[in-house]
Amino acid sequence: MWLPLLVLVGLMLLYRWHRQSQILENLSDKYVFITGCDSGFGNVLAKQLDKRGMKVLAACQTEKGAENLKKEASSQLKTVILDVSDSQSVSSAAKWVATITGDQGLWGLVNNAGFGLFAPNIWQTKADFAKMLNINLLGLFDVTMNLLPLIMKAKGRIVNVSSCGGRLPNVGGGYCPSKFGVEALSDSLRRELRDFGVKISIIEPGAFRTGLGSTEPHLKNLEHLWSNLPAETKACFGELYYYQYAQGLTSLIGTASSKLYHVTDCMEHALTAVYPWTRYSAGLDCKLYYLPLSYLPTVLCDYLLCRSSPKPARCIM
Repeated sequence: MWLPLLVLVGLMLLYRWHRQSQILENLSDKYVFITGCDSGFGNVLAKQLDKRGMKVLAACQTEKGAENLKKEASSQLKTVILDVSDSQSVSSAAKWVATITGDQGLWGLVNNAGFGLFAPNIWQTKADFAKMLNINLLGLFDVTMNLLPLIMKAKGRIVNVSSCGGRLPNVGGGYCPSKFGVEALSDSLRRELRDFGVKISIIEPGAFRTGLGSTEPHLKNLEHLWSNLPAETKACFGELYYYQYAQGLTSLIGTASSKLYHVTDCMEHALTAVYPWTRYSAGLDCKLYYLPLSYLPTVLCDYLLCRSSPKPARCIM
């Protein structure tokens, strides 16, 4: 009874593997533009694709980042300075890409640049949220729209970096809302552009040690927000809450994976596979915890996420 079913499942898995293992030809002729290449995923991906022979156009935020990257890559890799939150900078970078790619167009765009500092929502201001939205969502949109004519010309690929927090918000602040926005924007664009031959993939990493994964800036931001809270709000949360939250944040970042290739391999597949996936979940924490958790009933999901959270000293009456 079970044998036919097992054979059927085996054949389906074999077909799925065969389909996903098919890689495009003439990759050395294709241009790929990557944002956020100073460090982290973007830096690793730029060198990874460069070794594969693809024509990498790497956008860095700083001159130092660009110089360091060029030292570790071939002479074929080109860099440009880009601040994704500055429309003038984005427009200038898009013209630079158009000049280089010419009639060929742009095969791949990897929207990797991101920013995130985490703290309870109640401690933050509109400006704190706006900074992350401007970089992680509006900047991504601006870059994509400026380069879209070149991508459509090549019938290419767009790879947007979201997060497991784009499915299930596990930290406070503007980071998760911005990644929810990336998910929605990617899905709507994918449907709009499918008839133009453009494919869009979403990368949803778990916790990795990237440029966002250093403990020090997160703790400094947390301390700054705490010190500027009204006395009444501080009394509501209590000093113990602050220290426990900081300890939990340190633990979360400290246990993050250093194997960035788990993410960059997904990005490479999205750019080079004949049949790229719509979504890539990278990291065991994303695959085995956050992704399954997002499908559970809300009451159970909330319990599992909140069971180890610090408790406030008292409520404001």
